[in-house]
Amino acid sequence: MYFLLNWLIASLSIGIAAYLLPGISLSGFFAALVTALILGLINAFIKPVLIILTLPLNILTLGLLTFVINALLIMLTGVLIPGFIVQGFWWALLFSLILSPINWALSAISPDPKM
Repeated sequence: MYFLLNWLIASLSIGIAAYLLPGISLSGFFAALVTALILGLINAFIKPVLIILTLPLNILTLGLLTFVINALLIMLTGVLIPGFIVQGFWWALLFSLILSPINWALSAISPDPKM
């Protein structure tokens, strides 16, 4: 149940962020659901490997490389999902920066499953 709630929140966040940015296209809510699922899997399996592999450069850039990695993973998701179109790197970077606070705000107002 908790997984489904988080998945719906992430999908809604992706839909809101895509609505706000003209460089991101989303064909519908089903595309948002699939995008949230694939982006979550990419963030769970590929992102940690990339962070570890780029750790020296990430330390050198004071963590700013993490933003680049996030944007590249969003662009990868855009390539994998036909209904999710990212116009370029800068739109992907802006999408990742906007997605995080939207997702946080929606998670903050959702009911706590531990109660």
